[in-house]
Amino acid sequence: MSSAKGSMNRQRPQKHQNRTAFKNNLHDTSTKTKFLNSMDVSGVCQKCKNIIEWKIKYKKYKSLTAPKKCVGCEQKTVKHNYHVLCNKCAREKDVCAKCYKKAEVIEATQTDAQMDVAALVKTLPERKRRTVMRFINKLGGEVTPDVRSQIEEMVAKLESTSLDNTEFDSSSDGDSCESDED
Repeated sequence: MSSAKGSMNRQRPQKHQNRTAFKNNLHDTSTKTKFLNSMDVSGVCQKCKNIIEWKIKYKKYKSLTAPKKCVGCEQKTVKHNYHVLCNKCAREKDVCAKCYKKAEVIEATQTDAQMDVAALVKTLPERKRRTVMRFINKLGGEVTPDVRSQIEEMVAKLESTSLDNTEFDSSSDGDSCESDED
């Protein structure tokens, strides 16, 4: 047993002691694990943030398969697991989205401009996506509303300059495809 009869104190050290720290991506290199490790927990109080980060760190986090019903607005708008309020209701009521208590709520580190650009970049084809990413990296990686408007203009220009097959008609130049017969 762990303690002798009548004594509440243990006499020996723990039998199995960890020599190395647990790594949740040691044998699992799936995209889900990479996404969870890069996820930024926000909209919750510090206590709830620590709980969610612990669940991610030790592979106990279970992702949502479908949006949950918000306690505040009664709509299926809760996109994050372990939350009871959607982001909109939590911001309006100024409470933690997980425990529904009024506390110091930790906000996202990304600005709205960064989230808009990230959503825009996901919808682009690979060539245009790389062009936009090169532009962002050239500016130092920081996305401000001014940079966002420049990126939107760039994407509009890229989409308007699509190649037409009529401009490059190979049949109009007759001798470009002929082979030499000697």
